[in-house]
Amino acid sequence: MQYHSERFLIVKNTKKFILDLERILVNFPKKEYINKDLLYKDSLKVLELVYVANHVDNLDKKKDIQIEIVAKINMLDFYLERAYKKRYISEKECLKKVGELEEINKMIYSWIKNERKC
Repeated sequence: MQYHSERFLIVKNTKKFILDLERILVNFPKKEYINKDLLYKDSLKVLELVYVANHVDNLDKKKDIQIEIVAKINMLDFYLERAYKKRYISEKECLKKVGELEEINKMIYSWIKNERKC
């Protein structure tokens, strides 16, 4: 049962990340619409991929999707770092969001590990 609740926790934490991110994205200047859009769209893509992976029975395909989720999370981390360096977000906001991403990333790796045991 913990396995299923862990997947639910990934969804819950990803949704929270996205909703908090929307508040931060308001501070981006209009000229940075590309970075802003990539950050938002990739965060939504992470959520979508988690949902998709939850419904895939083929373990190899599921692992590929999970790896894609990890790659998207790494890109989100890069976008946040760039936003901090450009001073669109504060260090505190950046550290908070990166910490949330690290937590989601750990959950994904745990999910991958648990899939191998099944």
